[in-house]
Amino acid sequence: YPWGYDSDNGPDQWHKNYPIAKGRHQSPIEINNKEVHYDRSLLPWFASYDPGAAKTILNNGKTCRVVFDDSFNRSVLRGGPLTGAYRLRQLHLHWGSSDDHGSEHVVNGVRYAGELHLVHWNPKYSNYLDAVRRTDGIAVLAIFLQVSRSVQPFFLLKSFLVFFCMCVLVLKGKEAPFPNFDPSILFPTSHDYWTYHGSFTTPPCEECITWIVLREPIVVSSDQMAKLRSLSKNAENEPDLPLVDNWRPTQPRYFRMVSASF
Repeated sequence: YPWGYDSDNGPDQWHKNYPIAKGRHQSPIEINNKEVHYDRSLLPWFASYDPGAAKTILNNGKTCRVVFDDSFNRSVLRGGPLTGAYRLRQLHLHWGSSDDHGSEHVVNGVRYAGELHLVHWNPKYSNYLDAVRRTDGIAVLAIFLQVSRSVQPFFLLKSFLVFFCMCVLVLKGKEAPFPNFDPSILFPTSHDYWTYHGSFTTPPCEECITWIVLREPIVVSSDQMAKLRSLSKNAENEPDLPLVDNWRPTQPRYFRMVSASF
């Protein structure tokens, strides 16, 4: 049965087909300052992305995704809690039905309007599918989207707006070319982060992810979020249903340590 975010196939039901969704290293989680451990050994992270690696943008009915060429170390994430360089494979977004929710991770009780995930894999494994089976196989850089009335001019960058507009134009199941896109324009000024070991937030929910969750959100406008909400989760010949609330609720942290770089 196809998974989704509705009551009949949503997060509460996923474990029936994907038992690991009830595992002890699941994501997202709530990050609470009182339970975070400052780790002075954590290094700064840095990304070197080649804009020419961006290939296509896709609406798969569950999110809007940009796919990158990951056949060699063209666009990589290094440092932070990672050993070696991880290759960028795709980025996608999670968002709500209004500006007051939509992020997957929660920080001190705060849920942001959206969350951007940049998914990287460890090329010490032979391919992406092999990496997904390893505890150190995947690294996800997570960036919160915060709605503000006074959007900084920096975020009126053409490519940022193009990114949002392209998301909207892509119908479910349709893929469009999306060349020359540098995702590092989406980074906030501060590189402070929390890190912990967790899982994908969509089925099969494999527990293979080193999460790097950035403390500082990027600021977007209410109009930009509204554009995302105008995406359709159905194909052309089906009734138009808006693609909203594609986020998974927080999962138990159990015994896991959340470390902070700051």
